[in-house]
Amino acid sequence: MPSPDDNRPALVLFRNDLRLEDNPALNAARLSGCPLVCVYIYETEGDAAFRRPGSASRWWLHHSLESLSSSIRSKGGSLILRSGRLVSAVESLIAETGACEVHASRRYDPAGLEADTELADALRDGDIPFYRHEGFLLHEPSSVRTSSNRFYRVFSPFARKVIPLVQDARPETCDLPFHFASPPESDKLGDYAFLPSEPDWASGFSPQWQPGEEGAQTTLQHFLSNGLSDYTVGRDHPGKYGTSRLSAHLAFGEISPRQVWHGVETAAPRNPGRGVTTFQRELIFREFAWHLLTNLPQMAWSNIDSRFDRFPWQEDANDPSLIDWQKGLTGYPIVDAGMRELWQTGWMHNRVRMIVASFLTKHLMVHWKRGEEWFYDTLVDADPANNAFNWQWTAGSGADAAPFFRIFAPVTQGRRFDADGRYVRAFVPEIAALPDKFLHAPWEAPDDVLSAANVKLGVDYPRPLVDHAAARQRALDAFKGLKDD
Repeated sequence: MPSPDDNRPALVLFRNDLRLEDNPALNAARLSGCPLVCVYIYETEGDAAFRRPGSASRWWLHHSLESLSSSIRSKGGSLILRSGRLVSAVESLIAETGACEVHASRRYDPAGLEADTELADALRDGDIPFYRHEGFLLHEPSSVRTSSNRFYRVFSPFARKVIPLVQDARPETCDLPFHFASPPESDKLGDYAFLPSEPDWASGFSPQWQPGEEGAQTTLQHFLSNGLSDYTVGRDHPGKYGTSRLSAHLAFGEISPRQVWHGVETAAPRNPGRGVTTFQRELIFREFAWHLLTNLPQMAWSNIDSRFDRFPWQEDANDPSLIDWQKGLTGYPIVDAGMRELWQTGWMHNRVRMIVASFLTKHLMVHWKRGEEWFYDTLVDADPANNAFNWQWTAGSGADAAPFFRIFAPVTQGRRFDADGRYVRAFVPEIAALPDKFLHAPWEAPDDVLSAANVKLGVDYPRPLVDHAAARQRALDAFKGLKDD
C-alpha cells in the first residue's frame, strides 16, 4: 500500500451505501491515512444483466445523493458525480487525481458483480488495489452452506443457520477525522434528469418520504418507538402504520442492516412481545433473497422451477388485463387500492404486494416477469433480489415458493386485513361511501345501496375483470397440466 505521506488520495466509490455512519468502505479509506475523493458513478451501461434504476428509484436516488452530498460537505469534502461505464469512469478519476487505491461496498447482483470483476481486473493491471467491503448485508451470501456444502433453497433452515451468526451484529465506528483531497470536476446532479418533469407523477412521493441517512435514522427510531411492539399483528394491516417503512433506506444503503438489527436488539427490553423476533425474521428474509440471487443469478429473469417454463403465461406487455392491473382498475378494491398506492407513493404495503401479485399471476395468468418489471419501475424500494424472489415466491416458480394452489381470494383478504376499509377508502375514493359490508365486493351491493353511495358499476368503478372462482379454477387446471406432463 502506498505511504500516506505521498498525499495520493483514496477513491471511495459510493453505490449501495449512501451513508457516512457504519460504512466499512469509507472507514477503511479513512484508516488508510490517504486523503479522500468521494465519488458516485451513475452506471449507464454494463453486461446483459445490467438494468438502470427504475423511475421511482431514480427519484429516490436524486434526493439521496443530495443528502449524501450535504453530509460530505458538512465534513469539508465534496461528492463527485460521474456517469458511464464503471471501468472507464474510475480510470478517468485515477488519471485525474493520482489515486493510489479504491474502496467500495461489495455488490451481489449479477450486473454489479460483473462490473466489479471487470474493474478489479483493470485496476490490477495498473497496480491499483481495489478493496471491496461488506456492509450491504448482515453476512456474506456465499458464506452460509448446508452440511453438504450446498447453498440453501429453503428459508427455515437458512434462518436457523444465519440468526446465530448475526445475533450480535453491531455497527462499525470510526473516530478519525475526515481528510479530503482536492476534488476533481463533477457532473451536476440535475443533468442526470432523475426527476420527472411534466407530468410530475412523483408529486405524491415527497410527503411520504425523506430519502437520505437522516431520514433513515428518523424512520428507524419512529418504528422502534411506535411499531415494533405490535409488529407481528400490525404488519398485516395496510390501513395502519404497522411496518418499518425502512425498505428503500436499506435498498440505497442509507442505513445498514447492522444498524437496524442493533437498534431492534437495543429496543427489545422495551418490547417484550413477538414483534422483535418477527421483524428480525423479515431482515433474514432479505438475506435469504440475496443468498438465492448470488447462487441463482438467473432468478432475476427466469423461473427457478423449470416446470413453469411450460405454464401458459400471458406475456404481452400490452395485454389489456395487465394494463388494468397497473392502473388499479381490476374491480377488486383491495387490489386496486394497492396498485394506486404504488403509483401515488412509490410504495405498497407488503401484505397487499402479495395480494396483487397473486391476482396478476393466478387470476389473470400474466407472467410474473411483467409484474416484476412494473414493480422495478414504480417502487422506490426496488431491489433486484427481493423483487425477483417475492414475485417467484408468489407465482410458485421460485425456490421455497408458496404452493401454486395458494391463491389469495381478494375479497377475503380485504375483509380480513382491511376490515374497517380505511386502506381502500384512502386509495379508491369513488367507492368510499359504500358500507363496510360491501366495500370489498361492490358488485354484491343492492342497487339502492350503490345509488345511495353514488356508485354506478362499470361507470364510476369497474366491474371485476374476472370471477374469482372461475379464475382460480382456470389457474389450478393449468398448474395440474404441469404436474401431469
